[in-house]
Amino acid sequence: MARKSFGAKPLSYPQPVWIIATYDENGKPDAMNAAWGGISEENEISVCLSPGHKTCKNFAKTGAFTVSMADAKHVAACDYVGITSGNIVPDKFERTGFTVTKSEYVNAPIINELAVCIECRVKEYNLDTCILKGEVVNVSVDESALTDGKVDIKKVAPIAFDPFNLTYNLVGEEVAKAFAVGKELK
Repeated sequence: MARKSFGAKPLSYPQPVWIIATYDENGKPDAMNAAWGGISEENEISVCLSPGHKTCKNFAKTGAFTVSMADAKHVAACDYVGITSGNIVPDKFERTGFTVTKSEYVNAPIINELAVCIECRVKEYNLDTCILKGEVVNVSVDESALTDGKVDIKKVAPIAFDPFNLTYNLVGEEVAKAFAVGKELK
């Protein structure tokens, strides 16, 4: 079987499309798109953010941020917050049409239009590695994304970033039951 080499690059599937939201020093919400993130411990997530982002300045002051899962319905707004800097465009959040509710758990905004939100306290931000570690304080899900009290991935309609082709792709087709299908090989 032939294989094509793509070199030493951080290319992987799936890459989440996370919308990181913070408040600035005046309580104004800001958001950015980040795809280099994941679970790093039981109650911790990590994301790579270069320090020039307004988001980094904001969480340095507030000690908090939220991570919402981008979805298919709001893909344009989610892309926009990634291609536009809050340092240059002060009203970029308003341009998306996103509205917010202040988290009950941390000093950060929950984006109402995105169903799944991880609410975090800043544990550490390393300027050398650009790694932000957040303590997960709460995960909230809009009730419109539930079926019989459980999160319904089809209603959430999360998207993933394809770093090979620079596209966003819908996530959600079930292929097997986790922790069960492998039992066939026992």
